[in-house]
Amino acid sequence: MTDTSRLIHITRETHRVDIDLVYATPRNFTGKPIYREAHCLLLEPAEAALRKAVELADSIGMRLRIFDAYRPPQAQKVLWDFLPDPTYIAELGRGSNHSRGTAVDLTLLDGEGRELDMGTGFDEMVKASEHFHHGLPQHVQRNRLLLLGLMHAAGFTHIASEWWHYELPGSRALPVIDNSESGPLKLM
Repeated sequence: MTDTSRLIHITRETHRVDIDLVYATPRNFTGKPIYREAHCLLLEPAEAALRKAVELADSIGMRLRIFDAYRPPQAQKVLWDFLPDPTYIAELGRGSNHSRGTAVDLTLLDGEGRELDMGTGFDEMVKASEHFHHGLPQHVQRNRLLLLGLMHAAGFTHIASEWWHYELPGSRALPVIDNSESGPLKLM
């Protein structure tokens, strides 16, 4: 088990981000809340990289909106049971980097607070959600590349199947953080 005291709370006030944790609502692909309370947490190195991403976004008049960060392994099981597809959901034996506190799902907001058009919605489990999916309009490709460049410059890497998902390189070497140790996140 990892020392969960190293999980840092991400808030609008402390990190200058917009937070919309969809797994605390029914507005996710399962249609039901997965988290009882909406707490946005990241492991220290991921939180430091997020701060850099926030600064980079701010430098171009944009802001980040976070959809998910740390995800307890119990929540990962709920997602896997609903959609057991390793293209989109990390297999339970492998563990999710969200459950390691090193992954974040997010998008970019313009200066007016509107989400940039990324061609698909967050957690839309379709081929068109791939980072470099051909056939999307140029402005969508540009928006995805803008987010990709910003997040890579901040120290994150991406996975091919989800334009919204970023994680720290080498995350698989870290242990999964168990929800029973992390306090505020509780499952329904």
